[in-house]
Parts: sequence; C-alpha cells; structure tokens
Amino acid sequence: MSKFYSFLLFLLFCFSANAQDEFTIKGTVLDVTTQIPLEAATVYFSNVKDSTVLEYATTDKNGLFKIMTKKYDKPVFLKVSYMGYQSYVEEQKEIAENKDFGKVYLLESVNALAGVVIKSEAPPIRVKKDTLEFNANSFKVRPDANVEALLKQLPGFEVDSDGKITVNGKEVTQFLVNGKTFFDRDGAMALKNLPAEIINKVQVSDFKTKKEELSKQESTSDYSSINLTIDEKKNKGFFGKFLGGYGTDDRYEGSFVMNFFNNKQKISVLASSNNINSTGFSMDEVFDSMGGGRNTRGGGSGASGSGKGITQSNSAGFNYTDEWYKGFDATAGYSFSNTVTENESKSKQTNFLPTGNFSTESESKSRDENTGNKVNLEFEYKINPTTRIAFMPKVNLSNSNSNSSAESLSRGEDEELLNESISKSYRENKSTNFGNTINFNKSFQKKSRNLSFVFTNNNTSSGSDALTESKTIFYQNGQSDDERNQKSKNENTYDSYSADIEYTEPITDSIRVRFGSDFGWTKEIKDLKTFDFEDNSQSYSVLNESLSNFITSGQNSISPKVGITLEKNKFTFNLNSSTSIIDFNNHSLYLNKATDLNKKYVLPYGRAQVRYKLDRSKFITLRYDYSNSLPSSSQLLAVENLANPLNTIIGNPNLNPNEKHSANINFRNFDFRTRSGYSLFVRGDYNNSEVVSISVYDASRKRTTTYENISGTYTTAIGGNWNQTIKKEAHAFRYGIGLNSSYSLDKGFTNGVLYSAKSLGITPRVYVNYDYGELLTIAPSYSLSYNESKYSNYVTNGSSNVVHRINLQTTSYWPKNWIFGNDFGYTYNSRIASGFKKDFYLWNTSLSYSFFDKNMIAKVKVYDVLNQNQSFSRTISATTIRDEENTILKRYAMFSLTYKIQDFSGMKKLPRGENRGQGGSGEGREGRGGMGEGRGDLMGN
Repeated sequence: MSKFYSFLLFLLFCFSANAQDEFTIKGTVLDVTTQIPLEAATVYFSNVKDSTVLEYATTDKNGLFKIMTKKYDKPVFLKVSYMGYQSYVEEQKEIAENKDFGKVYLLESVNALAGVVIKSEAPPIRVKKDTLEFNANSFKVRPDANVEALLKQLPGFEVDSDGKITVNGKEVTQFLVNGKTFFDRDGAMALKNLPAEIINKVQVSDFKTKKEELSKQESTSDYSSINLTIDEKKNKGFFGKFLGGYGTDDRYEGSFVMNFFNNKQKISVLASSNNINSTGFSMDEVFDSMGGGRNTRGGGSGASGSGKGITQSNSAGFNYTDEWYKGFDATAGYSFSNTVTENESKSKQTNFLPTGNFSTESESKSRDENTGNKVNLEFEYKINPTTRIAFMPKVNLSNSNSNSSAESLSRGEDEELLNESISKSYRENKSTNFGNTINFNKSFQKKSRNLSFVFTNNNTSSGSDALTESKTIFYQNGQSDDERNQKSKNENTYDSYSADIEYTEPITDSIRVRFGSDFGWTKEIKDLKTFDFEDNSQSYSVLNESLSNFITSGQNSISPKVGITLEKNKFTFNLNSSTSIIDFNNHSLYLNKATDLNKKYVLPYGRAQVRYKLDRSKFITLRYDYSNSLPSSSQLLAVENLANPLNTIIGNPNLNPNEKHSANINFRNFDFRTRSGYSLFVRGDYNNSEVVSISVYDASRKRTTTYENISGTYTTAIGGNWNQTIKKEAHAFRYGIGLNSSYSLDKGFTNGVLYSAKSLGITPRVYVNYDYGELLTIAPSYSLSYNESKYSNYVTNGSSNVVHRINLQTTSYWPKNWIFGNDFGYTYNSRIASGFKKDFYLWNTSLSYSFFDKNMIAKVKVYDVLNQNQSFSRTISATTIRDEENTILKRYAMFSLTYKIQDFSGMKKLPRGENRGQGGSGEGREGRGGMGEGRGDLMGN
C-alpha cells in the first residue's frame, strides 16, 4: 500500500512539474498629474487576435506590478486598467525576455487629451482585494444562453455534469445576485434561469459566514462564493419563460418563471409540475427538466442508477429583495413543494457472521407524499458606518404520509429457513420549525478592532400517527412468533438556543487576537405511546407499555474560546481553540421505571489553518482540526427499543465521547497563458474514540444491538485534477483528468466479535469538451470506480468491485433555429448478484425548433430511447453486501412548447461577446493608437 501511495504522489507531483523558463514583467503605475502610485490597478496581457487574457496581476500600494509568464511568440497587448482612468494599451510583438516597463502613467477620464478619441474598455479580469472579477461582456456565449453557459467560458471555471462548479480547483457553494440570495444560496436557480445577456460582472471570492461578512474578517472556508451583478442598463425590466409538455404513458411537465427588476428591487415568481422525477427548477436548455445525461441535478436518478421510484412533483416559489431605505436591505422567499413517490423494491442482502452467513430477501411497495411550506426572511440594517445588524428568521411547515407493505425471509448457509415476516403500515407526520439568527457587529475606529454577537434559536414541534400490522415467524429455538396490530402516537419537541460573543483586538498591523465565549442550551422531549387493537371494543385502546416510552434530554454548555490571526501579504495563519463545559441530562420513563443519566463533560476543540500564496495563481492551504462530540441520548440510555421485531436496541451509559483528529492539505494553481490549471489534495481523519453499534444474533437471526467505543480507525484520501482550454479560431477544446483515492481502516463488531476492515477506493476520470463556434458541442467522459476491502478476524477475506461509466453528450445548433441534443450513457457494475442486470445503456435525445424571433420553441424529446434504463445498486459494508432494485422511469416521448418574454430598458439585442472580436478589439486599438502617440510623454524610466 505504501508503494501505491508513493506512486500516486509521484503522479500528482508530475502535474506540478514545470520545465519551461519563466520571464518577469514588471513596472509601476502612477497618476500622470499627481505622480501618486495607483494601488489595485489591473495589468494584463491579452492576445491581439482574439483578446484572450494570457496573464494578469494587480499593483501593490506602491503601484508596482510583477507578472511571471512563459514565452509567447505571438503579438500581445499590455493593458493597464484602473477605475476612473483611461486604459493604457501597448502592443508587444512577443514575450520572450524579462522586461521592466518602468513608470506607466494613466490619465483620469475627465482629462482626455484634445484630438485623441479614447473609449473606455473594461478589463476582462480585475482583482479587487480578495475578489476576482470577470467582465461578462468580454466572453462570448450563444444568444439566449443561461448563466451556467457563461461560467463555462470563464478561465479557471469548471462545470461538471452534476452542475458542481469549481474555480481554480475550489468548489463554489454560494451564489448571489447583486449581493442577495436568489431563492437559495446553492445557485441552481440562478444558473439555470438567469439569461447570460443581463449579467455584467461575475465576482469570485472566498465563502464567508454572515459573521465574517459583517465583521470583514478573513474567510476560514475552503469554498468559494460567486456574486452575479446585473448590467445597470438591464436592471429595469422583466423576463420570463413558460413551458408545457405532454407525452406517452401520460408523462407531462409544465413550468413558468418570471423575474422583475427595478434597480435594487427584484421579484421572482416560479412554479412547476411534472411526473418525470424532476423535483426542482433547474432546467436544461436542451432537455428542460428531463433527468439523465447532463441534467442529473434535475432528477437524473436513472443516469446514476440510484433512483427509487417515480415521483410526481408540484412546486411554487416567490423571491423578493429590495432596499427599503438607505442602509436597510430586505429579502423574502417562499417555496411550496408537494411530491408523491411510488416505488416497488426488491433486494437481497448477505450478512457475514463468525457463526455462519445468512441472507435476507425482501420485497416492498410504497407510496410516500410530502408537502412543505418554507419561508425565509433576511433583514440587514446598517445603523451607522460602524454598526450593522442582521435578522434571518425562517419557518418550515411539513406534512407527510406513507403507505407501505413488505415481505421478507432469511435463510442460513444451508438454505434453512430462519425467519420470515409480512407487514403493512400507514404513517402521517406533521412538523413545524421556527429558526432565527441575529448577527450584530460593531467595528471601532482602530482598524480590525471589532465586537460581534450572534444569537441563534431553533424550535421544532413534530408529531406522527402510525398504524402497523405485522407478523414475524421464527423457525429456530422454538421462539414465539411476533404478531402486531397497533396504533402509535409520537410527539416530539426540540428547542435549542445559542449565543456567540467575540471581541477582536489588533496587536499590530498583521496580528489580531480574538477571545469570547459560546453559550448553548438544548432540550428535547420524545413521547411515544403505542396501543394494541382490542377485539371486544374494535378499537386501539390497550396501551402497550413495552412499546411506549417517554424520554427527555437536555444540554447546557459554556465554551470560552481564544484565537489569533497572523496576516501578511502572502501568508495567513489562524489558530482557534475552545473548551466546552457541558451538563448532559437524560431521563426515561419506561415500563413504569424511571432511568436518569446525568453527566458532565469537559471537551477541548482546536483548529489551525495556514494559507500561503506562492504567487498570483498558486495557493496552498494546510488545516488541522481536533474535535469531540457526544453520543446521543438513545445511545446512552439503557432502555430497550422494541420497535423492530428483528432488532432490539439498548443504550450503553458507559460510552465515551467521539474524539477525532483531522488534517488536510490543498494546493491550487491556474495558468492563464496556457488556460490550464490543477489542484491537489491530501486528507486524513483519525479517531481516538468512535461510537459503533454491536449486535448479537440468536439462532433465528434476531438481533440485540447496543453500542461500544472503538479506537484507532482512520480514513485517508489523496487526489487531484488537471484541466486545460485551447481556443483556435472557431475551435475550443476543454479537457481534463482527475483522480480521487482513499484508504481506510475500520473496526466493528459482528455477533460480538471484533473485526477490522481495510478498504481501498480509486476513481480516475477523464473528460473532453469540444465546441465549434456556436454550431456544435461534443463532450465525452469516462470514469472508473474500483473498491476493495480486506478483512481480518472475519468470516470472509475480502471483496472488490469495479464500476465503469461512459457518457457522450452532443448538441448541434445547425441549421439555424434548430437544436439537436443527445446524451448517451453506459454503466457497468462487475458484482451484481444473479437476477440483477450488471449493465445498462441510457440514451436521451431532443430536437427543437425556435420561431417568432426565437421567442417560441417547439420540442420533441425521448427519454431512454433504447428502453434499457435500470435502477440497481450494490452497497458493500464490513458486515453486509446488499443488492437492490427499484422502480425506475422507463422510455417515454414528449412534445413541448416554450415561450419566452423579456423587456429591458436600454437593452440592445446583440449576441453576447459580438463586440469582443470586433468592437472590443477595435476599442483597444483605438485607445492604443491614442496612447501610442503620447507615449513619449506618458512613459518614463
């Protein structure tokens, strides 16, 4: 195994090898009138032919810039841009040596030289402190493209088939529009529904919590945030899309979305309904809400083979943002959802025991309906320049009901029957949740001196009513059968409150210390009552005390904390530590017997993080975490849980807390000249203490389960990815490779015997995306997943399996107004049990025609053309191998009509980026000519 990891490290090291010489380009940017250095001016090289950005940098507080670049033997522009100043442009025949441009002078826009026409040119890329900003108009996309298509054109961005977006190897977890949420922060709504043509800037920064944002602290996250700003000329108007479709097997889909903009006010309304397994609003331009292929986020469970059932979905939503008055921003969102899922499932599970394996086969039918209403509000008030407060209340109301029937039987190694059961049940659940977060921040005159206060509450009340009829027959040991006809009522409440107060004091310009405390209070009440059916009264009137229980659990905690931050130009170090003093009180009333368990804990926590910026595009992050967590009340209380006839659960009051060490290293780099980038990571978790379940089986394979602590388990992971983009005239290639691997040691108990399992997982992948102008896109990809487990002190030596996935996506935009799309996928799983299909093909196709000035679209699409879609899964654990098959969406054809409307004041209907190859470059040349004439006066050494 050490050789394997050494080989992986060698491969990853090869990613970062760089045999080419680098040249240094430097200079100083000054105001031509005042001679004052201009800090944060953007300096970049771009290709003369197509304005592609090759390298860029920003000036420091002394106006200095330095660009490290490789040789480039074609004409390039050196461009300097600064807000409020005329851009400076100078043509270079090539980049082939070190060069010092000396002093570069910029003119304020109001002081244009007489007789020289200089048009303002926004740079494609600008760096503003910790924010990387892209000028959307500098990047060409197809007319009517959405934001996701725009992001695919930006250097350093990668969008995979699941919609996950990374920037320079860093995953994006938050999307904002004009600094505010657009329905939710994960961005799916904005990416799929906002047209690219209204976007002005794409701003990328490190993700910050609300506390970090208000206090202007540095980010401690390893994720990115994207803010989309809307062009001022297009920030007053509306746009919308209406879709309706009907197909074979009574398949249907319908949706609409309307967005209204009036400067700082934004209102969005949307709704959708379908029975094709799409539960959101993330619509693809080719397949709409059809799942599979490129649109797996829209319900493509078939493509991954993990779908369970067919879902009918109805959704509606409303989003509103505005500045009610200066300094007071308001955001409100409401969403309604209703889903009905029907499924038929069959499975076979092999259970490994030291005393002999046994298998369980089961079949079930179910219908589940879930209805939800969510309200999210956010109010932020800037009381004065140094004081800000934000309120974020939310309400979630949910109702659900489920109706199911199931049959199962278990056999031993010699096929002897051990047990069998049959059951049917009906359950209704209701839940009400109210949560709120208050963030208060006060900054002081001294830079970085700050006081913050965060209060959070979460209050949930839920209840359920269930009817259960079941019969379980045991064939070994003469054990009595278990027969039930019961009604149960479960009422739960959960209340939690927390407060975080923290003060930050700067010691020097680069060192800050923090100290404060967290306070927490939680209480949970579970009240379960079960009644047996009484024949005489024909009602559920007999209390079953063995299946009834009353449990309360509460925690009170205080956690003093201290931290320090050291921040230099390229180096940031954060150290945080705290100690939680916890009172954990648990009470149970079961079979008229009270059980109390009250414990006190003193649990330390710590985190250290180092970030180092090697240069403009190379970053390395190292982080270490030490954490503790408490077992749950059900794991601690020595009270029986008899809800499952085949598994009796009882807690262990002697459990210790979970204790874990975590460490990770991340390295990211992106080369703008070669349009290539890579990222590497190494992660590891080590458990000093971990709570696991331990089960003991009787002869009929009925379990009795409790909990124990184990130590010495760990998980490690190593991987990386590399991608590159090449553009030549109308041709654009984007391709990449990636590798994820893991190795872990797990421990557990089977039938009371301790075992260990060593598991290896390797997942390489490769992908290519080819675009021919606006006419054709071809995107093949391949991934392999290999998993291997080896066991010690166990009935079996080990197991392994391999999964191959091949996908090919093609989209043709020719002839004019026609779009022809195809998604083809193949999946193979090497170890599916007999009776289950090992592989399947999934082919989706779509053909559409747009008319009425492209405002109306007629479309025909077919899902699963070959009618081979399968839903199977294999789950391998240390104690079981489970193969399962569920109801899956099969082949259907659908015809749909889409109508688009939009009206923006001052908006010109030109394809995005049309001016990039003509007017954009022309502006640059015109400005260059003007600046060139005055170069003797404006440049100096």
